[in-house]
Amino acid sequence: MNKATSFTIGKVTGVHGLNGNLKVWSFAESFETFCSGKIVLLKAVEEAGGKEYTIQKALPYKKGILLTLEGVDKRDLAEDLIGKEILIDRDQVPEPEENTWYWQDLYGLDVVDHLKGFLGKITDIFPTGANDVLVVTHETRETLVPMHKHFVESIDMDKKTVMTTLPEDY
Repeated sequence: MNKATSFTIGKVTGVHGLNGNLKVWSFAESFETFCSGKIVLLKAVEEAGGKEYTIQKALPYKKGILLTLEGVDKRDLAEDLIGKEILIDRDQVPEPEENTWYWQDLYGLDVVDHLKGFLGKITDIFPTGANDVLVVTHETRETLVPMHKHFVESIDMDKKTVMTTLPEDY
């Protein structure tokens, strides 16, 4: 699985029971991203390779997902996976609908404000419950931009640019 053509869709946060079930914090908006039969790669952030697994079952669980992977059928095997990221190849996820984007596609885009000019590049994104927030970095300055129609005017993937309209005192 190639990091350039894959998405991080979650992170293993713990285990559940004795049969190797994993507690997962999902980064995916759709629970269907974890449907059975899909192949995922589990790896530590600093790890080069990782290991591929096939999803056997996924169920909603509290604020995350309870995931069963083929070959992980004992608690000790599951415990070895705590803290690992879960990645999936782009060809296993549907293309985003119009005016929606995968976070991975937004990283590195230039952010330009109508009044302030170039703000920087998107270096991180985090959810807040209401809206996702873009972390825009330029040299030593970070600007947080809510992904809301009042602030993000347009995203042009061809030009790799996000146009914003931030308040003057922002």
